[in-house]
Formats: sequence, structure tokens, C-alpha cells
Amino acid sequence: MHGPFNRGGRRKPMGEINVVPFIDVMLVLLVIFMITAPMLSQGVQVDLPQVTSEPIDSQEDSEPIVVSVDRDGSYFLSIGGDEMQVELDELSDRVLILLDRSPGTSVMVRGDRSVPYGQVVTLMSTLQVAGVANVGLISEPPSRD
Repeated sequence: MHGPFNRGGRRKPMGEINVVPFIDVMLVLLVIFMITAPMLSQGVQVDLPQVTSEPIDSQEDSEPIVVSVDRDGSYFLSIGGDEMQVELDELSDRVLILLDRSPGTSVMVRGDRSVPYGQVVTLMSTLQVAGVANVGLISEPPSRD
């Protein structure tokens, strides 16, 4: 029988794709990301104060600049997962550079609960001198123990 699909005894090429190897690779990647994701959220160990407050709505798509003060009084600057220890006098210069690159980026402060109030106010004053109009404070919700 001669028809449009019979080519003289040759086999017709199969138009299906075997997706089983693709699924295997996706499952392996899923396991890898599930294991490494908690490790990526590590940062400066800060014991945040626990208060009841409403979360703020982020109007921008960019990562905020987070300035942390740990219990020893050391300052850390982090943006998008990159974190570095900075001195207070160089903090304003670095924040100013980051805000020049992406204006409108929000700035958040993470202060350990054992840090004196005056040190957090000094930090916020330094950020204000750097040109930051609004500074957010990061806290944790109270534990339900």
C-alpha cells in the first residue's frame, strides 16, 4: 500500500521526547536546593527584639540594604546576600554609593537587643547624614511559648 505515510519500508521517525532523564535531573536539583536554602539565609547573629508590629509593604523589587549591629557593637552592611563588616565612619560612604547605584532602595537596621539605644541612634544618624530619608527597623514577632 502506497500512502503519504509509507516511505518504501523505512520506519517513520518518532516525534516524542523522552522526559524521564529531565525529571531525574529536576528532582536532584530540587533536593540540592532544599538542602542548601537554609544555609543561604545565614548572616550576622543578632538577637532581635520581639515586638508585635505590622510588616511593611515593599514597593520596590530590589533587595533592601540591611545594616546590622551585633552584640559586640560591630557594624555589618549587607545587600542581596553579600555581607561585610564595616566601621561606622565608612558606613555612610558605602551606603551613599549603594544608593547612587539604585536610588529608592530601602534601608533597614537590625540591632541586637543588648546593644545600647544610643549606638542604634548613632547608626541611624549616620545613615541620615548619608542621605537616607527613611530607615526601617527589623524586629521579630513575639514567640508563642
